[in-house]
Amino acid sequence: MKKRKTSPKLKAVLCLIVALVLTTASAQEPDRWSPEKANAWYAEQPWLVGSNFVPSDAINQFEMFQAATWNPALNDKELGMAESIGMNTMRVFLQDQLWEQDPQGFKTRLDAFLTIAARHGIRPMLVLFDSCWDPQPRLGPQHPPIPGVHNSGWVQSPGAKGLSDPSYEPKLEAYVKGVVGAFAGDKRILAWDIWNEPDNGNGSYKSTEVPNKAELVNKLLPKAFTWARSQHPIQPLTSGVWVGDWSHPDRESATTKIQLAESDIITFHNYDWPEGFEARIKELIPYGRPIICSEYMARGAGSTFDNSLPIAKRYHVGAINWGFVAGKTQTYLPWDSWQRPYVTEQPTVWFHEVFRQDDTPYRQHEVDLIRELTGRGKG
Repeated sequence: MKKRKTSPKLKAVLCLIVALVLTTASAQEPDRWSPEKANAWYAEQPWLVGSNFVPSDAINQFEMFQAATWNPALNDKELGMAESIGMNTMRVFLQDQLWEQDPQGFKTRLDAFLTIAARHGIRPMLVLFDSCWDPQPRLGPQHPPIPGVHNSGWVQSPGAKGLSDPSYEPKLEAYVKGVVGAFAGDKRILAWDIWNEPDNGNGSYKSTEVPNKAELVNKLLPKAFTWARSQHPIQPLTSGVWVGDWSHPDRESATTKIQLAESDIITFHNYDWPEGFEARIKELIPYGRPIICSEYMARGAGSTFDNSLPIAKRYHVGAINWGFVAGKTQTYLPWDSWQRPYVTEQPTVWFHEVFRQDDTPYRQHEVDLIRELTGRGKG
């Protein structure tokens, strides 16, 4: 049978169609950043230093951003304190119910927060989902802090119901696409942290947790990355690895595999002594991507500014400690306060936080060290 020749004109048309299909598919499903793109982005950043931030009058994400308790003046003051010691980023947690309740109001308040932060030279990393603490988040007035207990009012997003009910998924998709889409081109934002400690089993709330939580999270986590990427953000996406062995893919948990496979930049948590902190960095270097420690500094556990921050600078790893000004989260109290509340006595050493409620440093040496390492000086 004689083979027909394809005319040059038809070949050109076919090539054009294929190119258009590929371009459209690429536009619809953006890829994870290449290591080259991620490292080029990181090369444009200063050495990133900051805190996980919630204003001292807020017990959780709801009180930080709900209309009734939103406090721009306090945010301004406390972010100014961060600027004064050389911090240039903050990790800030959002909550899906805030979007569902009032998308426009939430966007307006988040935009105002970003304006305040930018005024102080701070570009936040925004966290979309969180698997830690109370799995039954509720909008509206929040309960007061439980006396003597660490982070007694923090809530999960999406929470047990949202995680286990398949009919809730479209709401989560609308939240991710709505928030990321609204700020996808906003240079005031450093990065999107898709999910905080996704497979955290949460011992303090074990009785109200979803039994197959990790399995459910592992189904949603890649979708959440896809939803965020569909909005074509100029900021990188990440989800911080926090537990397990990261030294070889064969030793990683299913959740860790997803986090590392999806993240544009690598983030991790570490509350260990300096030897452990450095070892974790070395485990992640082979991935060839920028590295930021998005949680560290728990004095009673051996993780301190003095020990960890110089190591982070030596490896050019970003460093975001937990806690800034002591307040309603009470995270200056240690984790064991859930078993033994510090009601009649205070811990010998503060666990987290940089500043006291009266705006003075917990340890003057620490803020001097942060200023020195960030080049802020004594200002």
